[in-house]
Amino acid sequence: MKQLHATNCLGIRQFAETHSCNELRNRSHRYALQNFEEVMKTEEFLFLTYSEVEDLISNDKLNVVSEEQVFVAVVDWIKHNQSERSQYIAKLLGHVRLAQMSKMFLLNVVETEPLVRSEPSCKDLLLGAMKYHLLPDQRSDFASKQTEQRRPDGLMPYIFAIGGGSLFTIHSAGECYNPRHDRWLPIAPMSKCRSRAGIVSLGKLIYAIGGYDGIVDLSSAECYDPNYNRWSAVTSLGTKRSCLGISASHGLLYVCGGFDGASCLSSVERYDPLTGVWSSCPSMTTRRRYCRVSVVDNCLYALGGFDSTNYQSTVERYDPRMSKWTTVPAMSSRRSSCAVATLDDMLYCVGGNDGTMCMSSGERLNVRRNAWEPIATMQCRRATHDMVELDGGLLVLGGNDSNSSLHSTERYDPRINRWTMSTPMPTRRSSVGAALLYCFNMDTKLTNADGGMTAMAVAAGNVQSAVLGGVGQCGSSGVTVVTSGTSSVTHSPFKSTATSV
Repeated sequence: MKQLHATNCLGIRQFAETHSCNELRNRSHRYALQNFEEVMKTEEFLFLTYSEVEDLISNDKLNVVSEEQVFVAVVDWIKHNQSERSQYIAKLLGHVRLAQMSKMFLLNVVETEPLVRSEPSCKDLLLGAMKYHLLPDQRSDFASKQTEQRRPDGLMPYIFAIGGGSLFTIHSAGECYNPRHDRWLPIAPMSKCRSRAGIVSLGKLIYAIGGYDGIVDLSSAECYDPNYNRWSAVTSLGTKRSCLGISASHGLLYVCGGFDGASCLSSVERYDPLTGVWSSCPSMTTRRRYCRVSVVDNCLYALGGFDSTNYQSTVERYDPRMSKWTTVPAMSSRRSSCAVATLDDMLYCVGGNDGTMCMSSGERLNVRRNAWEPIATMQCRRATHDMVELDGGLLVLGGNDSNSSLHSTERYDPRINRWTMSTPMPTRRSSVGAALLYCFNMDTKLTNADGGMTAMAVAAGNVQSAVLGGVGQCGSSGVTVVTSGTSSVTHSPFKSTATSV
């Protein structure tokens, strides 16, 4: 339907409904959902009936950058014929996901809107959204459709591998993998080279937190927007951290432990992207660098790591509602720099370093039974790798095997308990961070019609190095450390310089 446009899709939908043209109706409806930001500005939108507006804004597949846009659309529609439409404000506001708006927008725009202030039931909706903001430790109790991200049609899973290093080079560049097309493409580089950083997806963005740039441990943080292939700075951590554990739950980002350049950490910080503020959480019971963190049943699990003396097999769990860490059964092996992911309410942990070698073994915590059980070993020994859930299985990326940095990847199928090699990354990456994010077609953004890279993608892969105080080089391709490596060796619990990146 090349004739569909934001200015006519609603009229075509109405025509199709009148004449029982179901396929045409469905196509025009999908177009309106997909292009709502333009549709809401048209005259056709203002002349919709209440039920037609409700049909659009209540849909999980509505494509908007933010819920603020949906609120504006509702207010504009009502005010076009306020005397007859003001009666619908509470019902329509109930379909706007207020909890996902910023606190300032709620206070300065929603709460002050006369339509909202005139309807008592709207105040209850606003109060519920404010509680979500003011009581972050209890967000799991508020979980509902109001707190969920919409999932527009056309989203596809992409795996992002970001930062890390190989031999004496630390990367700022990243790449993304399309499992449907089985190919890797470069993405824009971060503003800093980051190895041993925390990489996680939250909402529609990917966050890179802390890390090590080849010279110092970092407190800075930035986020990647796949819609624009661009990184932007976010609020820095309260403490410098590399080798940290990271995970996200109910719209909040948690970082645990790590290394500040002098000592291992047990402290925990939490970031709320709706406010842009980091806050402190109760510390873990054990200092851990190179630990890993994942979420099961609304609780954070911190696994393994290195406390400056011992490689750890211990595991502890944090319940935000209780604001308390408790010990859970230890793993069967000591694991520092392992990879962790949650799949079907099971906590999987694979690889790592036990103080003597990199490992290929894996195990999983059955949370219901509160017991660990072994799984198949990987094809390769790995430490400082990362792992993400993908299509009902797991994907492991990069790391090192004690001899060299790896670009290989492996997929795990829990149905047959087997690892198989997958398409390798273009770049070798130890101490890599990885994240799964559902995006609109990244291939279109990063490739030309003839399959070549766009200027945006080429720029992402270019090498633009600059000397950093005579210590090393940093650019979109990485930092090249040219000193003897003493600092790098003492920073890492591993025995070889190849694993210290």
